[in-house]
Amino acid sequence: MMILCLVFLVIFVFLFIKFLTADGDFTLLSKGKVKREEIEDKVIWITGASRGIGEILAKQLATLGAKLIISARNEAELQHVKQQLTGKYAPRDVMVLPLDLTSGEESLRLAVEKAESFFDAAGVDYMIHNAAYERPKSTALDVTEETLKAMLNVNVVGPISMTRMLVPYMLKRGRGHLVVMSSAAGKTPAPGQAVYSASKFAVNGYFHSLRSELCRKGIKVTVVCPGPVETPNPRTGSTERRISSERCVELIIVAASHGIKEAWISYQPVLAVMYLMQYMPSVGYWLMDKIGEKRVEVGAQKGNTYSINLLFDKKKES
Repeated sequence: MMILCLVFLVIFVFLFIKFLTADGDFTLLSKGKVKREEIEDKVIWITGASRGIGEILAKQLATLGAKLIISARNEAELQHVKQQLTGKYAPRDVMVLPLDLTSGEESLRLAVEKAESFFDAAGVDYMIHNAAYERPKSTALDVTEETLKAMLNVNVVGPISMTRMLVPYMLKRGRGHLVVMSSAAGKTPAPGQAVYSASKFAVNGYFHSLRSELCRKGIKVTVVCPGPVETPNPRTGSTERRISSERCVELIIVAASHGIKEAWISYQPVLAVMYLMQYMPSVGYWLMDKIGEKRVEVGAQKGNTYSINLLFDKKKES
């Protein structure tokens, strides 16, 4: 009996250490490496591909032998990205397709028709919805109507409209995979980022519902929820621990190539909060209520809004 207890203790300690040092959920990390056969020779369309996560996605997917269509508003930046790509079809056969997600349905319809015509009309195998409105930090009540509309148009209306135009082509072929860049803020409350969080909750709801409707017709959906990720220009003096853009993209491609329905990518403590919200929501909401006001204050001072110390910091008495 003592030996059995010791074995369970060792297993528990091992799993606890793995959890503390993880940079993704257990299902995602259990998949290991990218399934290259699911990426090579596939037509993959990436929005928001001119910089950041989108640019790195293009680089890694090109290396894996994908046929790429890259989109963003700035064509010159897309051309610059194209010339940096290397791979089986890159840079020569990379298609540049300028796109503004807020341009309206007719413009998006034309973009979809053009994307479908590339590579001898092979059709889009993967649509990676990566474009997003950069989220300004503000309280839930201070957000302007202009910011509200801009964020919802880019983060919600645009991707949904494009999906409505594209998926009928996928249904005709009996296959297609939508990869949606959401956020940890789409799984938990995000004090100081209320509208951004709302937009990501909306995206999660739509695309999970779409998958449930169409999965038996060959349509796959992978919703990716990253926590804080390193940017090309990190804030000076920031103590936030962020996952590297390259590692984040590697895990995104792992999730997509294995057909995972939802993937979480983050270090602690954000990953733990996501687990709490998923499996113990009452505790998760209590936690976010406890740190909410303090997080807004720290965000306004450009401090570490992901620190576990937010739980223990007390207001100074006047």
